[in-house]
Amino acid sequence: MSRFEYHEPDSVAEAIDLVDRHGGTARFLAGGTDLLIQIRHGRLTPRHLVNLHRVPGLAEIAANGTISIGARVTHRTIERHHAFQGDLRALVEGARVVGGHQIRNVGTVGGNIVNASPAADLVPPLLALDAAVTLLGPDGDRTLALDGFASGPGVTARRPQELLMRVTFPAPPPRSATAFLKAGRRRAMEISVVCVAVRLTLDRALERCVEARIALGAVAPTALRARAAERALEGQVAEASAFQRAGLLAVDACAPISDVRASAAFRRHLVATLVARALAIARSRAAGEGGAAGRTGAGAPASEATSEGAAS
Repeated sequence: MSRFEYHEPDSVAEAIDLVDRHGGTARFLAGGTDLLIQIRHGRLTPRHLVNLHRVPGLAEIAANGTISIGARVTHRTIERHHAFQGDLRALVEGARVVGGHQIRNVGTVGGNIVNASPAADLVPPLLALDAAVTLLGPDGDRTLALDGFASGPGVTARRPQELLMRVTFPAPPPRSATAFLKAGRRRAMEISVVCVAVRLTLDRALERCVEARIALGAVAPTALRARAAERALEGQVAEASAFQRAGLLAVDACAPISDVRASAAFRRHLVATLVARALAIARSRAAGEGGAAGRTGAGAPASEATSEGAAS
């Protein structure tokens, strides 16, 4: 492991000043579940680590019309927070498949976003919720849509001296629900083969789709929205045939690779299947019919799978 100087600032201003002063040789440290591994393996060699655990205001959740999640909120907190148990259930379902209990206890929302892993489990649910990220740096703050924030694996629009402060999104409208499904090769500690998050809003009669969001992970260089599939659902009767068509259209948004986890063809098959299934779950929830989402093993669709994703 490379040698580095360790800092524990007491404020956001001090943390940003430290990173600004040391330039490209400094890195922010939140949960560290990904960063410290990369340092240990020699993939990153920072000379300064700026730990954020004493910085106030980064581990808070607010739900007042707009939902705000601090960058240092952990996956375990997402799992347990009362604000996410209803129409925001996809966040819970994404958070609870990030690694094991130890990882979820320290891995953070901000790290999951900034790491920009194509398979990050929390990013698709946030994309389906039209989330934005707020960054603060020496030149002030700015807010960017999460959609497009990552431009490739490990590459984002964040400037080196900027700290991701929070992720925000509007509360879903009435008669809305979300769902998250994931396929992996084994039952525990597995990176996604494919993950899917959806948000569905129904009309007053609970029959037609008013608005739809479909987000995909692990099938392109970044997590992405399947916009053509979303548009095709709007105004349609919320039924299985419409969901299946949306699944097929979502496949067209993908650019999957073949690797040791799955072939590109199998990933496309999973996208079509999981999108239709997630939409059916969201429709059931939006209509007040319940319907618990499961986790799907790639080899056997009814089995469970979890993932370490990209925590940090």
